[in-house]
Amino acid sequence: MRVDWSWVLIFLLLTWNLVAVFSRWHPDWSSLGALGVALCASLVFFVCVLMHELAHSAVAMRYGVRVRSITLFLFGGVSNIEREPPSARAEFFTAIAGPLTSVLLGVVFLLLASLVTPVPLTGASGPTEAWTMAARLGPLATLLLWLGPINILIGLFNLIPGFPLDGGRILRSILWGATHDLRMATRGASAAGQAFGWLFIVAGIAMTFGVQLPVFGTGLIGGLWLAFIGWFLLGAATQATRRIALDDALAGLTVEQFMRRDSPTVGPDVLVDRLVHRHLLRGDERALPVTRPDGTLIGLVSFANVREVPPGDWASTRVGAIMRPFDSLCTTTPDQPLAKAFELLAQRNVAQLPVVADARLVGMLLRLDVTRWLELAWRPEASTHEKTHPHAGAHARPV
Repeated sequence: MRVDWSWVLIFLLLTWNLVAVFSRWHPDWSSLGALGVALCASLVFFVCVLMHELAHSAVAMRYGVRVRSITLFLFGGVSNIEREPPSARAEFFTAIAGPLTSVLLGVVFLLLASLVTPVPLTGASGPTEAWTMAARLGPLATLLLWLGPINILIGLFNLIPGFPLDGGRILRSILWGATHDLRMATRGASAAGQAFGWLFIVAGIAMTFGVQLPVFGTGLIGGLWLAFIGWFLLGAATQATRRIALDDALAGLTVEQFMRRDSPTVGPDVLVDRLVHRHLLRGDERALPVTRPDGTLIGLVSFANVREVPPGDWASTRVGAIMRPFDSLCTTTPDQPLAKAFELLAQRNVAQLPVVADARLVGMLLRLDVTRWLELAWRPEASTHEKTHPHAGAHARPV
């Protein structure tokens, strides 16, 4: 479980907003009292967001899908799920688990609030009487009555049928089940996500000019926030569509067809001075594999490793002393799908992957080579049947 730096920003903004809200509800509260309740409300709210993501993760793991992490960030939380669900059924239940959890938490908070609230707010005859009743609530009742509706609202908002919101994933599962084509279903759900993204942007801009919208209200801050959410949703939905095009461009290709078989290597006893002047300065490699005479891969030495050694010590330092050992490396195999290997390159933010077979180095896969191929073959507008592949028997990297 991780906390992104942007979460601190939204936590502070939410707390600041709640101080203003609770101060209006309770004019007799001190600023410190309103701040204390606001801090508690913000903390419990993000615990609820975490439980929302844990529900997604628990169901995904139930279907055999590994979850790498859960991250709290500017827009709430996100589960880093390793791969797509194995079926439309798994997608549906994984997606709906989060909103159901939020709605359930909201109902529980409202039930608890009814037990500690001294006055029935539903009996208010008008806004003035409702404000008077709200002012009589204690800190705990105020906290629960805010947490209940906000969790229900979060659950319902996530059911909006636009990918990658939970509702968009539910829509994708329905399309997937109907068409038995995950790519086509993803395209349809992503198109809905882009439509809702534009709708939120337009609605947010309208709110900044004073237009009153149901649920969202009006105002500069609320309008900008809604437009920002729309921009995020639009970007995420567009990225999902591009990911499909990228997978289509790499479909059917393997690492063996793109790896460099003649990549230079060095031994662990080579001096850093020799490594720099004979290899790193004369080639386009950012890192070199370190091998034994029989070809066994034992490590990788990169620019970053060399920078840790003062230039005056290069002539007396050996590669084996500064290399990253094999156990800490991310490697691939010749028969691994190229799309999977390219995903590893992106996830690890590295420029190359050693290609290993039976613990021996057989080549190097460079991100540069894959991106060159994508520049030639990636057509976002093309259908799955219009892809262009290199000759299957050539086993050569693209030029």
